[in-house]
Amino acid sequence: MPTNTGAMLDPRFMGMPTFIRAPYTTDLKGLDIAMVGVPYDGGVTNRPGARHGPREIRNASSMMRTLNPATRNSPYDDLNVADVGDVPLTEMYDPAKTVDEIAAFYEGIVAAGVRPLTAGGDHSISYPILKAVAAKSPVALIHFDAHCDTWDQFQGSRFMHGAPFRRAHEDGLIVGEKTLQIGIRGSQIIPDGWDYSEGAGMKVVFMHQVEEIGINGIIDLCRQTVGDMPGYLTFDIDGLDPVFAPGTGTPEVGGFTTREALAFLRGLRGLDIVGGDVVEVAPSYDSSGVTSLAGATMMYEILCLMADAPSLPKNG
Repeated sequence: MPTNTGAMLDPRFMGMPTFIRAPYTTDLKGLDIAMVGVPYDGGVTNRPGARHGPREIRNASSMMRTLNPATRNSPYDDLNVADVGDVPLTEMYDPAKTVDEIAAFYEGIVAAGVRPLTAGGDHSISYPILKAVAAKSPVALIHFDAHCDTWDQFQGSRFMHGAPFRRAHEDGLIVGEKTLQIGIRGSQIIPDGWDYSEGAGMKVVFMHQVEEIGINGIIDLCRQTVGDMPGYLTFDIDGLDPVFAPGTGTPEVGGFTTREALAFLRGLRGLDIVGGDVVEVAPSYDSSGVTSLAGATMMYEILCLMADAPSLPKNG
């Protein structure tokens, strides 16, 4: 039966904050999509604070409602969607052990036949999530970001937020030729990440190329590249211009507007998105909660895409 949307009718300032005002539960039985928080930023290379992202995204997501204004679909119509809380972290000062803890939590979600949608946390969390989501078969990857995140290591750590998709590709969790990295920009000291991505067959779409191709061209490229393959969608909030998302650890000027990001996500409707995340919201650098609101909105749009995935059985 559909998710109980009774809380959606209450004033948005009432009740306990959950992701998009969905019910809270720790029981995975009968769920179709589980929304999860990963309050971890032990992999950042610049400004910390993304560990507070899940809590503030929950607060901001009280603004979300059920019916998408552009696609007119609702993720709650014939699916069971819930907030299942945060990943319990007990080894967060050890990055390698944190990878194992996060992966183990998501293995339980996947084993229950539930698809995860996550609020981070820094971008290093995508790697352990993919270890669970793509454990049996690799997935395509749509990666919205200012950075490739395919560098090898930083200050001796291979599990920092600039390396998750190198680790995922090395482990065979994502298919290089089915991976797109969109919105890449900003100067670098060495081209290691760019070179690895391109060498692995990933389509690296720099921001100046986005301007040349246009949003519709990027959508077409995503559709052609992913095709019918199950895909994972990862949305780094620093893919947005800092004017629209100042509350993040590694801001880069010249990014997407929120309107462009919405058009891009809505244009992916019908792709088989089996999981997703929104990462790098760092509320301590936010102004008036605008970044958390952007993160909550993008999370809602990804939820709509996941609910519309062709391979997800609908309860009816």
